[in-house]
Amino acid sequence: MPKDTSIRSVLIIGSGPIIIGQACEFDYAGSQAALSLKDEGITVSIINSNPATIMTDKVIGDHVYLRPLTVDSIEAILQEHIASADLPNIDAVLPTMGGQTALNLCVEASERGVWEKYGVKVVGVDVAAIEKTENREAFRQLMVDIGVGVAPSKIANSFLEGKEAAQEIGFPLVIRPSYTLGGSGGGFVHKKEEFDAALKRGLEASPTHEVLVEQAVLGWKEYELELLRDSNDNVIIICSIENFDPMGIHTGDSITVAPAMTLSDRCYQEMRNQAIKMMRAIGTFAGGCNVQFSVNPANDDIIAIEINPRVSRSSALASKATGYPIAKIAAKLAIGYNLDEIENQITKTTSAYFEPTLDYVIVKIPRWNFDKFKGANKELGLQMKSVGEVMAIGRTFIEALQKACQSLEIGRAGLGADGRQVRNIEEIMDGLEHASWNRLFLIKDAMAMGVPLESIRKVTKIDKWFLNQIQDLVLLETELKRYSLNNIPQDFFFTLKQKGFSDIQIAWLLGNVTEDEVYDRRKALGINRVYKMVDTCAAEFPAQTPYYYSSFDQENESISSDKKKVIVLGSGPNRIGQGIEFDYSCVHGLLAAKESGFEAIMVNCNPETVSTDFNMADKLYFEPVFWEHVREIIELEKPVGVIVQLGGQTALKMAEKLTEQGIKIIGTSFENMDIAEDRGRFSDLLKELNIPYPKYGVAENAEEAIVVANEVGYPVLVRPSYVLGGQGMSIVINDEDLEKAVVKLLGDLPGNRVLIDHFLDRAEEAESDSISDGDDVHIVGMMEHIEPAGIHSGDSFAVLPTFSLPETVTKSMEEYSIKIAKALDVRGLLNIQFAIKDEKVYVIEANPRASRTVPFIAKAYDVPYINIAAKIMLGVAKLKDFTIERKLKGYAIKEPVFSYEKFPEVTKELGPEMKSTGEAIRFIKDLEDPYFRKLYKDKSMYLSK
Repeated sequence: MPKDTSIRSVLIIGSGPIIIGQACEFDYAGSQAALSLKDEGITVSIINSNPATIMTDKVIGDHVYLRPLTVDSIEAILQEHIASADLPNIDAVLPTMGGQTALNLCVEASERGVWEKYGVKVVGVDVAAIEKTENREAFRQLMVDIGVGVAPSKIANSFLEGKEAAQEIGFPLVIRPSYTLGGSGGGFVHKKEEFDAALKRGLEASPTHEVLVEQAVLGWKEYELELLRDSNDNVIIICSIENFDPMGIHTGDSITVAPAMTLSDRCYQEMRNQAIKMMRAIGTFAGGCNVQFSVNPANDDIIAIEINPRVSRSSALASKATGYPIAKIAAKLAIGYNLDEIENQITKTTSAYFEPTLDYVIVKIPRWNFDKFKGANKELGLQMKSVGEVMAIGRTFIEALQKACQSLEIGRAGLGADGRQVRNIEEIMDGLEHASWNRLFLIKDAMAMGVPLESIRKVTKIDKWFLNQIQDLVLLETELKRYSLNNIPQDFFFTLKQKGFSDIQIAWLLGNVTEDEVYDRRKALGINRVYKMVDTCAAEFPAQTPYYYSSFDQENESISSDKKKVIVLGSGPNRIGQGIEFDYSCVHGLLAAKESGFEAIMVNCNPETVSTDFNMADKLYFEPVFWEHVREIIELEKPVGVIVQLGGQTALKMAEKLTEQGIKIIGTSFENMDIAEDRGRFSDLLKELNIPYPKYGVAENAEEAIVVANEVGYPVLVRPSYVLGGQGMSIVINDEDLEKAVVKLLGDLPGNRVLIDHFLDRAEEAESDSISDGDDVHIVGMMEHIEPAGIHSGDSFAVLPTFSLPETVTKSMEEYSIKIAKALDVRGLLNIQFAIKDEKVYVIEANPRASRTVPFIAKAYDVPYINIAAKIMLGVAKLKDFTIERKLKGYAIKEPVFSYEKFPEVTKELGPEMKSTGEAIRFIKDLEDPYFRKLYKDKSMYLSK
């Protein structure tokens, strides 16, 4: 069936601010869907309150509504389209791209009769299907009716019903609340004494106060299948995904592998059949679906865990893993196309009605941020706790696993062999039993210490095949120690590289040699990294899409062109302090480079993002943003320069090595960026410029710190150099607290220096973002924080433009911004944080890079600031070439959003270390707005949220 021509205008519902359990994979899905519909000549309207995403940018939607995600907002948009001659009436709504938030909103609007009232068709899903999948009892009953196995369970809407269910089923149990996200409110109950508290939490977390009390199949294996179906009832399986971790850990917190590695063909065929049967049973919609199964390792019995009739966290992973753009195709299916009528986006010569074949292995590892949540329960379970993820591609599981470890940005050079191993056997065994962020590393440490593989399997319940793969690494390391760098046999060296060992790991294992020496020796032996194409069909058809990963093999499939090239380094995994706003900047950097006549090359390892969509850059390398990988891509491509300013701290960390290798950094030089990062040099610069700054000192140990603190005067702000999102920062008021803080900091970040600033108590805080081209400086925006200084800027409510600062203060902020931009010879973006006390303006810090706030300001003023800055960095334009018109009426407020419900034991106190996971934007007409007045009144409420 060709497309439904009655659909001319579609509303896509976004997922709102980033929270744990619902992150930028929905930004990716929404962006893909919007572009896919626009290709069909359909007008796309988007509602989403998140200003940090590319999805809410004019390059994606025709009409973007940055409004709270409520039914009232949706109704107002539908009315505006009816009332305006310039806007088309909205014919259909696509709610499957915005996670649970969008689905719940769609159901609520349906219940209130909104879609019917305005003649809007729900596409991509059946409202009835959402009900069947989200209502735990309806889902269980449906599975029983169609003959799909489920764990024994009972529904409970009250305390009494819950206790009766527990008595009937027996422990261990799992509690699954209805209509929640990322496992919120769910959990395992191993014994009777824990049950009451867990049941209460589950009933409270569910918006319908309903939970499923289910037998816990702990230790069973977990799998996911990604499906697509068209209106002709053709169903295809896009990807099978196996969880490395057994049942008991939320899939968002599990290491996952694609394709499934340890699944028998018989079991896989049965799983496929059941998944297709399940998808057909929940409704007649055309679109995407994610199904989760559990398999008993003893006898291959299969039970269904859940089905999600929408694109999911795993759909983004499956899209990047296979090169099959699920959201893009799902959007076309939603408007009536059948699979055989849509072209395969990668080959351009075959149809989308095929199942991808992988001749490589994908590994996803989640990224946690427990360091931001002091006192958090770090054990992994049913409630998702990770804030981001990395994906790696290799020819084998173990190569991909090592590359994924290098991508995480936790200071690891791969899976172990880097001097960071744990040698305390009690700590290791406890960590194997109680899974946390580091269990993978502890498995390797246990093997290295001689713990038998079977003992590890019994404790972790991880499949023996995976454990054997890791054991192989231990054996290779033992063998390598027999050699010196000059006598490693060429074939053995090649094997090490094929198994994913980085040069720095090999250097560490050999001892007394450097990474560069290993690199030089490897090159002398002719062992070079080659690049393979992701083509969806195991090279059966030629691919037209330049999407690559590296490995050690004979043939290189990435041919470097003779065009002028620019490499944009991405921001790696999402984490607190470095989120989706940097991906927004990277996407705009790519677009600006393409518009300026360069070949734009992206390097990044985050599967959730738009920057790693294969048609955003001219060439995509899905690789760790890790020195060895970046270096070899540069050697192959020979770019005119590398952009490090847009990818947050991840990309900036590469600047020094790039400069040492004589590779041009596009924009502000490393030397000038380093002055801003080095507190001592930066303060000297401020002194020279006659700009006030808080008194400070630098210490290398606790004794020096106490001397410095007494000189600058308490309270003091203690922090390490070169960190992001306020990592490790604290405010202390006496010698005793200072000593504890410094000892901890130097323990966590050995070799670092500690900065001690006088803390300006009860000061106001503000910030400016600006663009400089070397001659002129343009102030992008100045924001005033509602909370006082002492709360990290990422956790503060901030108002654009400033609302209470006297003109003398804003003039000083502007003057200091221009002076610093010129002194640092900034080419591109500059963010400056100010503290204001008694109307005197102090500069706290300056960051000559894309900031967390530029996307917010760009959306509020409706000016493409990152595009402008990127063209200035590339040297193809000056500020005077742009006409900048700000369109904001009234004020815009940046609202931080926290994910504390995942960590109920953590205090909600705010301070200099950032804790928010995302943000929303809210527009107000004036300062009389009741929302603003309440915010301002509560601004110093014990500095907690």
